[in-house]
Amino acid sequence: MASKNIRINLENGLEARPVALLVQEASKYESTVYIQSGDKKVNAKSIMGMMSLGLDNGEDLVVIAEGSDEQLAVDNIEKFLTGQTA
Repeated sequence: MASKNIRINLENGLEARPVALLVQEASKYESTVYIQSGDKKVNAKSIMGMMSLGLDNGEDLVVIAEGSDEQLAVDNIEKFLTGQTA
C-alpha cells in the first residue's frame, strides 16, 4: 500500500471538470485508489464519490493506492492535484 498527504493546489479546487479529469487519471491504474478527506474515504475512480467530498483549493487529503502500480498512481495523482502535469 502506498499513501501520501497532499494539499490541493488547483485554482478552482475540485469542481466538476477537475473531478472528471482526476477520475480519468485514477482509472489509468490497476491499483485500487482512494481519496480520504477527514473521516470520508471514497473510491477515486468514482465521479459521484469524488464529487461528494466537495474539496477546495488548499485543502489537505490523503491519496491511498494498493496494487501492482500503487506508487505510480499516488505520484501521478499528486502531480495532478498540485497543478503539475501528470
